[in-house]
Amino acid sequence: MGMWNEVVSMFLNTLTPKFYVALTGTSSLISGLILIFEWWYFRKYGTSFIEQVSVSHLRPLLGGVDNSSPTNSNSSNGDADSNRQSVSECKVWRNPLNLFRGAEYNRYTWVTGREPLTYYDMNLSAQDHQTFFTCDSDHLRQADAIMQKAWRERNPQARISAAHESLELEDCATASILLAEEEATTIVEAEKLFKQALKTGEGCYRRSQQLQHHGAQYEAQHRRDTNVLVYIKRRLAMCSRKLGRTREAVKMLRDLMKEFPLLSMFNIHENLLESLLELQNYADVQAVLAKYDDISLPKSATICYTAALLKARAVSDKFSPEAASRRGLSTAEMNAVEAIHRAVEFNPHVPKYLLEMKSVILPPEHILKRGDSEAIAYAFFHLQHWKRVEGALNLLHCTWEGTFRMIPYPLEKGHLFYPYPICTETADRELLPTVFHEVSVYPKKELPFFILFTAGLCSFTAMLALLTHQFPELMGVFAKAFLSTLFAPLNFIMEKVESILPSSLWHQLTRI
Repeated sequence: MGMWNEVVSMFLNTLTPKFYVALTGTSSLISGLILIFEWWYFRKYGTSFIEQVSVSHLRPLLGGVDNSSPTNSNSSNGDADSNRQSVSECKVWRNPLNLFRGAEYNRYTWVTGREPLTYYDMNLSAQDHQTFFTCDSDHLRQADAIMQKAWRERNPQARISAAHESLELEDCATASILLAEEEATTIVEAEKLFKQALKTGEGCYRRSQQLQHHGAQYEAQHRRDTNVLVYIKRRLAMCSRKLGRTREAVKMLRDLMKEFPLLSMFNIHENLLESLLELQNYADVQAVLAKYDDISLPKSATICYTAALLKARAVSDKFSPEAASRRGLSTAEMNAVEAIHRAVEFNPHVPKYLLEMKSVILPPEHILKRGDSEAIAYAFFHLQHWKRVEGALNLLHCTWEGTFRMIPYPLEKGHLFYPYPICTETADRELLPTVFHEVSVYPKKELPFFILFTAGLCSFTAMLALLTHQFPELMGVFAKAFLSTLFAPLNFIMEKVESILPSSLWHQLTRI
């Protein structure tokens, strides 16, 4: 056995039960701290800290190869196109059906004590208001100058006071808009203020229309007056829709789209689609979709899911999954299922809200296309339309999860659309009140290996520490037996080395 076995035996005999308790307890504490940090980092950033450090810093040091560089010009162009599409899809859009702050959002706060809008969302709205409702010539009119400052004001009461001050000087359309949005506590009050704003806004629009070609200043003023007029007419149509005058709302929206056909970025057609669905005027809904569900136009959850609803309506009342599995899907059923798969691929968050697997909250003032914020906004207004079509939700329930079999790697490659943008979760956490709403994440993230590993390590060492504390003598015997077994291969190697080397040489080496 030789000198090496004597050294090992001496070392094991000097280890006391207290040493084993301290060793296992310290190991459990360290692994527990690592687990807590890893879990917090994963919840905040969606990735493992250890994994990220190893990939970002250790892999290059170990000679890792970066395969991300394109191999030819064609792949480079494809990557550039994909990146441009990803950037456009991560753009935050104004919610076409956003609620009224005073009459709806604030009433929710008064009842529940919760704030439905985030600071980021309201800040984006403030930027929108400054873009749409102000121009460089506002300093020429005192009322407009006051409103220019009001739109920059963060305090709601200060904004409202400034709007009243502006109206005391003269009629001001943007001041009436602010009061209708933020001070009016009912839709009836808001509609009255918007009608007052419409009268003033139409006069300003006609005057600036005649002068728009006299210089850049007049052109900017006309552009501002156009934005103001479109905004007022749209909100008046929304007031009519909320007050039950849906046919009147449809007429107002159609007239607005005819009067300003180039302002498609306001997505007025989504307001029209929702109102037509409320009237169950499916033929007109199909006509609107035929115009806006075009390959060259940007998509939305409203477009994709409304198209799916219309195709589901044709077969959903007689659809049975058992019968379909026996005889196969008919052509109409196949079209409906494909439309549902297309909609789910565009926004995979919507079905859980439509099927009431997840509770809906008040929609934000801005949405991210293909994100959870868009899904909430769509379900908030369109769930009733799906319920009204017999069997539509049943068909959705039976078929929506089949979408994911066609796109096993949605972040890398899509089926009908570009790959799912990875930026949605971060933007949605800024737009949605995460205090009382759990943001939907797609694709669902699995726990990283290092979190599972540290959880197992922490549990195992904690159990060892407890057993060692309760049964120190017995655990000491087990520890010595384990260490002896662990050192057995090394003992065998050392014995072979002793037998091969001359004893005098081995003695000199041990002395060194």
